[in-house]
Formats: sequence, structure tokens, C-alpha cells
Amino acid sequence: MELKPIKSEKDYNKALERLEVIFDAKQNTREGDEAEILSILIDNYENKYYPIEAPDPIEAIKIRMEELNLKQKDLVGVIGGKSRVSEVLNKKKKLTVEMIRELERVLHISASVLIRNYTLSN
Repeated sequence: MELKPIKSEKDYNKALERLEVIFDAKQNTREGDEAEILSILIDNYENKYYPIEAPDPIEAIKIRMEELNLKQKDLVGVIGGKSRVSEVLNKKKKLTVEMIRELERVLHISASVLIRNYTLSN
């Protein structure tokens, strides 16, 4: 395939089809290099035209809890007591700076994700 910038949906689909064919090519071969470059071009196109928004802080916490097989009770002492954990995870109370610090330390979620604004539930 002739490598060129992906400028349209047609180019994007063509690049995806080609990458599917050469996806398992060995590194440092002609096809391996082509797959690497195509991946970069596809990634750039997707980031521009199909951006994925980061989840709100509470969703990020829930996703990380699921990844680590944690339950609400496992955050007691990290966020506060049992009722405070429930209030935060149900968006009844906002995260505090101290909670964010502890969540970053325990769950390894970047503070930049946790400080994002989100709406409380009524």
C-alpha cells in the first residue's frame, strides 16, 4: 500500500483494511514497518475525528474499582466512612482534595482525572 495521510473516511477504511491484513507482520520487515506507520496514521485520524472523552471522576473510580475487583467497602478509610463512600459514588457529595490525594495513591488514578468537574445527582 502506498502510505499517505488519511484525509477522508474512505482513506481511513482503506487503511484499516490494509492494517488487518498485515497486523501480525514481524517487526523490522517491510510489512512490519508499514503496519507501524499505518497504526500511527489511523490513531491520529481517530483522535481527530472520533475523540473519546475521559470519564467523569466518579465513573473513573468505578472503572478502576472494577479493574481491581474492589467493592464500595474497600474504599472505607480512603474516602471516609461507609456512608461517605456511598454518597460520593452516588454523586451526592463531591470529592475533596484529601479524597483525591488518597484515591490517587490507592487506586493510581491521576489527580488530573479526579479534579475534573462533574454534576451531583439530585
